[in-house]
Amino acid sequence: MPPFTVLHVCMGNICRSPMAERLLTLAVGERLARRDADPARAEELLHSHSAGTGGWHAGEEMNPPAARQVTTRGGSVAGFAARKLRSDHIDAADLILTATADQQEYVVALRPDAASRTFVLGEFGRLLAALDQAALPPAQADPELLHARGVALVEAAHAARQGTTSLPGDDLDDPWGRGDQCFTRVADEIEETVQPLAAALLP
Repeated sequence: MPPFTVLHVCMGNICRSPMAERLLTLAVGERLARRDADPARAEELLHSHSAGTGGWHAGEEMNPPAARQVTTRGGSVAGFAARKLRSDHIDAADLILTATADQQEYVVALRPDAASRTFVLGEFGRLLAALDQAALPPAQADPELLHARGVALVEAAHAARQGTTSLPGDDLDDPWGRGDQCFTRVADEIEETVQPLAAALLP
């Protein structure tokens, strides 16, 4: 049921998955602004959230260099607190995007029935580029219609990857402790998927 829910997963939930969470929300808000709609309505249409496979950082804020990437690109880090991935997070998600193939395997081991909805972030970006979006349900800034379009998009991506596996280049490097230059590169790679995803949901 609406809103269309995207769960981002990395290891500690303080660097990669929080950046993906907030940069996707930002991208949807920017699509709404282009349609002369209120960008704040992004929350009605899409629930973008995140968790980590480990719980070491539970309750912590976003890692400062990750937070800088979000805010300098126009996003918000308000209210973020790291948390450990739980089965109910997976069950409630329409799309699960993991930072690496190892984390994809972790999600599917926890919830095998989520395999068709779980992708490595870069893998999903590659599949998205090849999909015929004209075959999807109509795109409107309406929670029910956007949810239907998003679910159909995930189904099409899953169908397109049959017989293939993710590539090593689909993984996001872990930038933790590696400085702003690495965080900038990883945030750029995240945007290479989340911006086309927002465009596919709200063309």
